[in-house]
Amino acid sequence: MTIDLSLPPQLLKPSLFDIFREVRAPFEFASLALHAGALKKAPKGNGQPVMLVPGYLADDYSMRPLGTYLRYLGYKVYYTEMGRNMGKVNTDMMRLGDRVESLSQDLGGVKVTLIGWSLGGVLTREVARLFPDVVNEVITLGTPIIGGPKFTSVGKRYAKLNDIDLDQFELEVHQRNAIGLTQPVTSIYSKSDGVVGWQASVDIYNQHAINLEVTGSHMGLGVNPKVWLLIANVLQA
Repeated sequence: MTIDLSLPPQLLKPSLFDIFREVRAPFEFASLALHAGALKKAPKGNGQPVMLVPGYLADDYSMRPLGTYLRYLGYKVYYTEMGRNMGKVNTDMMRLGDRVESLSQDLGGVKVTLIGWSLGGVLTREVARLFPDVVNEVITLGTPIIGGPKFTSVGKRYAKLNDIDLDQFELEVHQRNAIGLTQPVTSIYSKSDGVVGWQASVDIYNQHAINLEVTGSHMGLGVNPKVWLLIANVLQA
């Protein structure tokens, strides 16, 4: 579905206060033990394939805690096996697409659900757009959907390292998003995200998109028990 948005909305970056609050991430991971009862009672899967995609400068190990939990729930969990995510979106989305397509073929044509954290969510959305026949559903965690890196606290650094113009790149991202997705898509975001401006993580491009708010840091989204419970419920919806 194509929507009529002539220009992307102009949003705010995370506040300095929220950036400082990213130190909460280890405590969010530790809080998993306090939510053990609820996590055990979450809806179970039935062997459906799920691939986890790490964020900027992270690798598959950052997704292992979530992967371990999803395996416990009964899902078949796969990782990108692409090494560290260095932010090469145009290259990596094709590499990831090929990986998902190959996995789907190995599974007899079963479609794969993609879960991406931050920039990893950008990759999952692009793969869903370009390889629709092999992607079942997309779930993103704190992903900069609007504006790419422009409304993030690391945008200027990312632009310098990758030699891009933030305003021009913002328009390119907007044009891609305006094409829309055919699969179910869920965006999980936090208003106190210290890396990605939370409004940029809200999917305004797909009428069927579900946007779910949690409380927590950006760096802790992948190990936040409330996020895990949301994912478990979305996968069973």
